Amino acid sequence: MEVERFEELLEVCRRSLERYVFYRIPDREDSKDLLADIQLKAFEKRDSLLDPQRFKAWILRIASNRCNDYFREQAKSLEIEWQDELDEILTMNRVGRAIQREVRETLETVPSSEQQLLILYYFYQMPLRNIAETLDIPVGTVKSRLYAARNEFKRLHSETTTKTIGAKKMKNLPTTMPDYKIAQLGENPFEVRWEEMMGWLIVPRLGEKLKWGLYDWPERQMTSWMELEVIGKAKVHGIHGVEIWAKEHDLGSAHNTSGGVNNRIFIAQLTETHCRYLAEIHQDGDVHAFYTFLDGEDFLPNWGFGEDNCGKEVNLTHKGLIQREGDTFTSPSAEQVMDVIGRYKVEINGKTYDTVGVMDIETYDEGVATEQFIDQNGKTVLWRRFNRNDWQIRDGHLWSERLPQNKRYTINDQTYVHWYDCISDYIL
Repeated sequence: MEVERFEELLEVCRRSLERYVFYRIPDREDSKDLLADIQLKAFEKRDSLLDPQRFKAWILRIASNRCNDYFREQAKSLEIEWQDELDEILTMNRVGRAIQREVRETLETVPSSEQQLLILYYFYQMPLRNIAETLDIPVGTVKSRLYAARNEFKRLHSETTTKTIGAKKMKNLPTTMPDYKIAQLGENPFEVRWEEMMGWLIVPRLGEKLKWGLYDWPERQMTSWMELEVIGKAKVHGIHGVEIWAKEHDLGSAHNTSGGVNNRIFIAQLTETHCRYLAEIHQDGDVHAFYTFLDGEDFLPNWGFGEDNCGKEVNLTHKGLIQREGDTFTSPSAEQVMDVIGRYKVEINGKTYDTVGVMDIETYDEGVATEQFIDQNGKTVLWRRFNRNDWQIRDGHLWSERLPQNKRYTINDQTYVHWYDCISDYIL
């Protein structure tokens, strides 16, 4: 293949190649080095590609192999040690943070060799063949020992927690939005690990279930509610995540009278630093529509977030990107920013929560702002959406005219109007 033709084909799929490597390799410097190495290897092997129309699949295969080599090299020097995040992964329920001590105590009673298997498989999400290479044992031995270790952990952990913790049951959501009060506190906002998926409130981890509802204002009536459940592990383009089934029950409203039930499947990934969507699947008429992070503009506007779609940060801290003065908000960038804006006491459904407020200005869509109140467990207590006054006007009426009773914010000198709220069964 001529050099000019190779460079032309590479340029066409460069963004997909970068996105693939950045997704698979969490360390940005390593991913950049690996990307350069992949392009060099592809250039050296360019004459082996007989059909130029298969260039994208061909170079992504080279990338996949090189990424696998990278992980094998990392695994050879891997030191197995306790990671705090394993508490939450092995707990596999909604109140994991409340029983971390029991999880750790249980794991410490499992023989050290089984501890290694559990940590490699559940925390590092390492494929069985890679575990076999790391521990220098056959894959069949890994399978049998992992099966035994998992059953032993469950047995011991069940004995530890059965007396103190009952099974988490999903509760029915109220049809009318509960009364609530929001009061800003003088204390500095606390740091918190916020692992929920943006917009869908569930944590992408095995064992998670959730219901959440959407309530239009000023009616305060539920107009739709969602059921979500993480059903198992999944892999998209070689990248490991979990599969989430989501069922949306549309009850109809003044803004949407269609009604009905819609089903979706998400593949999402939770890392040490970010939470991100890998794929979304839904029914489009009689066609099953699949979209992944490699599909560019067909995927990113709805499901992508962050530089190269790295996802949202899960370790929340106050960065000072947004200033608040009463109901007026300003940000230096004037657009597309998300940050902790303060500490708030939220009283809702007869309970009081100490939370941090997170303001999101137009990171999802131009003219859309949200505020989300997250407690010290990293769970959303209340989520509120605001539309810029001229956002998607179809009937000639501004949002302040359509919803004159609703609360208004001034964000970067523009009027935003409260549209709806969301709560989940976490607060029930």
